[in-house]
Amino acid sequence: MARAQRQKPRLAVWKFASCDGCQLTVLNLEDELLPLAGEVEIAHFLEASRATARGPYDLSLVEGSITTAHDAERIRQIRERSRFLVTIGACATAGGIQALRNFKDVKEFISIVYARPEYIATLDRSTPIADHVQVDFELRGCPIDRGQLLEVLTAFLHGRRPNIPAHSVCVECKRRGVVCVMVARGVPCLGPVTHAGCGALCPAHDRGCYGCFGPMETPNTASLSAWWRKLGVTDDGLVRAFRTFNANAPEFRKESERHEP
Repeated sequence: MARAQRQKPRLAVWKFASCDGCQLTVLNLEDELLPLAGEVEIAHFLEASRATARGPYDLSLVEGSITTAHDAERIRQIRERSRFLVTIGACATAGGIQALRNFKDVKEFISIVYARPEYIATLDRSTPIADHVQVDFELRGCPIDRGQLLEVLTAFLHGRRPNIPAHSVCVECKRRGVVCVMVARGVPCLGPVTHAGCGALCPAHDRGCYGCFGPMETPNTASLSAWWRKLGVTDDGLVRAFRTFNANAPEFRKESERHEP
């Protein structure tokens, strides 16, 4: 009797409030995408195909933050149907750029932007997926790094923990032989408190790190702010620096609030 064919793990990719950039990183795997497609059944990925299959799913990748009551319920349903759930990108892990609403009155924004505010149903805050359901792993970045994404997919397919470094961008600068822009040129840089993953992209082009990958493990944001002050950065500048793609990440949020008037 012929041996039964091995059932492929089922992969699902979901979108919430986001720009689709992290989902596009999946499609931009290029040479790696075809072998990956041969190892898994892509059961739900509307960015790539309208064809979908009902759960359960072995691995769900989730992009985007929760900004509506409907999405808060939808992520709970996805969690129930997913063996493993991994959040991808700054929106899913820290609320994204849309989390700037968390520091202001969102009703005022709605009244200014929309001609018929009564048609808008939204929450006052933009929150990461982990605020609503259990998350098995968080992959940082705006957008995520394709190499790290491939490591996460490979790890879960083989039943191991992803090997993603938790150190800062400074380590990546040292490995590339990039001269520190803050020490050598006096350029404010978030590299000392930012999670690695970009390969020190901005410092390699003589620009300070913008914190795209969110806070590293145990960042000393207060010390960095003190050094930025010596470079002439004001409280307003510090608030703006910590309130970008990962504004709602606890470490960045607390540091920005510390310098708010």
